[in-house]
Amino acid sequence: MSVVSKEARVILMMGLLVLASLSLGACETMEGAGEDIEDAGEAIQKEASD
Repeated sequence: MSVVSKEARVILMMGLLVLASLSLGACETMEGAGEDIEDAGEAIQKEASD
């Protein structure tokens, strides 16, 4: 027996697909994604050293 109905799984998967596409759309290139991650790491290091 499946706890989650097939329709609920489809809706969940579509929602995850939308979220993934929006998050990937925020960074136009892989280089942009790398820069975003680097900036976040630097901000964490700065807060840790303060």
